[in-house]
Amino acid sequence: MIYPLAGLVLGALLGAMGARRRGGTRLDVLQWASVGLILGGLLGVFVLVIVSRSLAA
Repeated sequence: MIYPLAGLVLGALLGAMGARRRGGTRLDVLQWASVGLILGGLLGVFVLVIVSRSLAA
């Protein structure tokens, strides 16, 4: 399914926008985008597992 990929993209965008809004440098934006990417991907995997288990029951 597409949940982990959507989580990756959304997390990276939100992390980069948050760092840019706070006036961060290019490396700050990159770091927060990567943090958001990791967290969004993990959240997407959890959502995928929950949805898969609920459909299998």
